[in-house]
Amino acid sequence: MNGSESRGARQSLLRKMFLGIGPAIVVACVVLGPGSILTSSKVGCQFGFSMAWVLLIAGGLMLGAIATATRVGISFKRTPLKELAHRLGKPVAVLTGVTVFLIATCFQFSNNLGVLAAVEPLFPMSSTSRIVVLVGLNGLIIAGLLGLKKLYSRVEHLMMFLMGMMLLGFLANLILARPDLLQLLSGFVPNFPAELSGSFVPRMEAGATEDAKPMLVDPWIAVQGLIVTSFSIAGAFYQAYLVREKGWTLDSANRGLMDSIVGTGVLIGITLMIMSTAATVLKGTIAPNDLKSASDVAVQLEPLFGSAAKWLFCIGIFAGAISSFLVNSILGGTFMADGLGQDASIDSKWTKVFTIASLMIGMCVALMTTAEGRVPLIIFAQALTVLGGPILVGSLLYLATRKLDGGSRAASGWMIVVTALGGFVVLALAARTLVRIYLTLST
Repeated sequence: MNGSESRGARQSLLRKMFLGIGPAIVVACVVLGPGSILTSSKVGCQFGFSMAWVLLIAGGLMLGAIATATRVGISFKRTPLKELAHRLGKPVAVLTGVTVFLIATCFQFSNNLGVLAAVEPLFPMSSTSRIVVLVGLNGLIIAGLLGLKKLYSRVEHLMMFLMGMMLLGFLANLILARPDLLQLLSGFVPNFPAELSGSFVPRMEAGATEDAKPMLVDPWIAVQGLIVTSFSIAGAFYQAYLVREKGWTLDSANRGLMDSIVGTGVLIGITLMIMSTAATVLKGTIAPNDLKSASDVAVQLEPLFGSAAKWLFCIGIFAGAISSFLVNSILGGTFMADGLGQDASIDSKWTKVFTIASLMIGMCVALMTTAEGRVPLIIFAQALTVLGGPILVGSLLYLATRKLDGGSRAASGWMIVVTALGGFVVLALAARTLVRIYLTLST
């Protein structure tokens, strides 16, 4: 083989690899939002590198769920919720679609705040400028939804670009931090820090004085946050719709597995970068609870590494906020349209209608409520996740275990086993959340 033929073969291989990824990158973008950036920073600040093994397990569960959703998406002629309606009845599909839409919409307001959090450390804003930024951004996205055709390919390319920005920003800060490699590797050995030696279930403890109110004690809340922002069953399930938009079929099964591995690897890799940076430079220098937003992390980096580090970290936050901002709303609109029996393609009228509804509600909540006023919304969103998580994982497993015309199941055995394990984790975290909500409301 001469030089030109060798180059041609390499280019062909790279082209095949490039065509073999895409949907799971979009999934990674919806998961890697401001909440994920803040949570992984807080875990690194509180526990150092010791929770890296938890992140690895969450990544394994996410890989299994994405791979399972890929097979569900390419195995049936109907979309997932229409398949559920056909087999189990329309109420099941409606319940699933409405629940996911409400969860996505509840968290959309935090995505609006995340955009502001990425900008404010660099350009302090007044109340008026905050309104202008959010109205302008939401208006621009709505105009794109209404005016552009073939949205999936545009969204995929945009998400790859934003993922590249995240990699640039967070990797640069990790290099500046210069973490201890041996300490990082030791974090992959399962162990529980002393802070987690208490009960796994949240509890109330009496105050320091007789007049003091009881306090909610939940040492596992940061670890739970790390799991749910790395293993998102809603994000994984959305893969079933994305592969259909990509045009993949059963012949694309191997390509779908590669996509699942790459997407999950990028998601866990970036999360590990953020957590390692915080473990290196923030642990022992700031209380984890003082990190109240992703922008607080950027501000803490400036005295250590200079304004360039703050800019780079804010670039990563901005890319994560914009990507999650857009895909989260489309995810909610897609599930809502499909649950109601409408066309759930990304270019359909009903998907766009519900996506715009999610965008508008999220923007209005972000602009019109105070920090105290958002607490009931957060509790409501948590309550929805208690219901939505088990429903989604149950629906995904049900479809994955249905037999196709050839007699085989939609998903492979290992995918079903890993997704089932993820289901147990979802149920355990839902139970913890339910206890936490009860304790919060009863005091």
